[in-house]
Amino acid sequence: MNIETDTATLNDESFLEWVGIKRDSESKKPTSDVTYFTCLKMMSETVAKMPWKLYQKTNKGISEPIDNDIARLMKQRPNPFMTPTTFWNAVEMNRNHYGNAYVYVRRKFKRKKYGGEYKALDMWIMPSDRVQIIVDDKGIFAGKGKIWYLYSDEYSGEQYIFRTEDVLHFKTSHCLNGIVGLPVQYILKQTVEGVIESQRFLNSLYKNGLTAKAVLEYTGELNEDAVTKLRQTFERFGAGSQNTGKILPVPLGMKLTPLDIKLTDSQFIELKKYSALQIAAAFGIKPNQINDYEKSSYSNSEMQQLSFYVDTMLFVLKQYEEEVNYKLLSDDETEDGLYFKMNEKVLLRTDSKTQMEILKEGINNGIETVNEARRKLDLMDMEGGDTLIVNGTYVPLTKVGAAYDKAEEQDTEENSDSDNPINEPNTEGGENTDQDEQEQETAETNEPDTDQEGGEDDGEENELHKKKSNEKND
Repeated sequence: MNIETDTATLNDESFLEWVGIKRDSESKKPTSDVTYFTCLKMMSETVAKMPWKLYQKTNKGISEPIDNDIARLMKQRPNPFMTPTTFWNAVEMNRNHYGNAYVYVRRKFKRKKYGGEYKALDMWIMPSDRVQIIVDDKGIFAGKGKIWYLYSDEYSGEQYIFRTEDVLHFKTSHCLNGIVGLPVQYILKQTVEGVIESQRFLNSLYKNGLTAKAVLEYTGELNEDAVTKLRQTFERFGAGSQNTGKILPVPLGMKLTPLDIKLTDSQFIELKKYSALQIAAAFGIKPNQINDYEKSSYSNSEMQQLSFYVDTMLFVLKQYEEEVNYKLLSDDETEDGLYFKMNEKVLLRTDSKTQMEILKEGINNGIETVNEARRKLDLMDMEGGDTLIVNGTYVPLTKVGAAYDKAEEQDTEENSDSDNPINEPNTEGGENTDQDEQEQETAETNEPDTDQEGGEDDGEENELHKKKSNEKND
């Protein structure tokens, strides 16, 4: 480009090369690799689709989600320009790509009758490459050993310093000092660069119409200019996708021999797939999530989704919840039992049939009410649906085993009766003493009077004796 006569825009190739910027530098970024980009997309969208809810712990358990100013800030509008989905998607994208994500919480002091408190107004994402962490080990700002965040605005050039209480800092799991996280692109730099170069090689093959390099054989001596002109002539007719399928003229005495380089011989596909699995493993992404079903199938994808939640996302969600609960909620709110929680159930959604079976089991076993189940299906509440219902044969937990206790008492009474029968007198003076005495008196009353009967017999004998004596005298 002749800078004295020619004009060019800021995007012209000539101008970019003149100032030392090459257009192909964009293709060397990690995000140009499809596996790296897919992992970033998967992680960020997973975090973004989980809504935030504010709960409260009470003596009776955990209450329903609370709706107040800070809850609306988290689940409706973090700032006037972003929805919660786009906001948390950008936060997670920064965390994975740069190793750290920073969110500035703008607060305003709200006066009360006695004192006051700082109220969160909105939240703003600070690009991670524009933030510098400062550890004040000399006490220059306010307090020795505190952490401050220095943000440089890329548009105005101004710098701002924020307290650690006003910045939500999310970092990757690879964190050696506990303060700054390291990105995956730094840890797997060589692997990512190798994948990018393999894609550039494949793009070059496509650009050349899948034509490999060739050797041009000729007889005679040619100077450098002649060789260059000859090479350019053959490239004009044979190179590039626009010449695919065309006939290449070869002058007499020359021979064009292509170099037979096969991708299968160099195991290009296998190496590319292996590198993709390495990058995915560094992010905690399962093979099926990057469309690799070689060792998995659709039938076990649900278990892999559960494994992704437990092995990968559980750490991320726990970090988010801990940081938000510590820096967004006041001490009084924390003492009252308030806490934020991400709804991880959106990751474990099943098919309609399985979902209905789960709801049915919960209702029949008294775990949840009918209206609670209907809310999960986005249905309206029904009258009488807030009462827990169970099978009529069920008993309260406090009375479990009462029937067995009654049976044991009856067995004990029967054994006691067999040891002490009613008809046998109790010589030890037990409960049957009065009954035995009564039976004995009754027996004595019914017994005949022996003295009276004996007198009557003697009178009859005397009369018979007198009668016989009179008969003899006659």
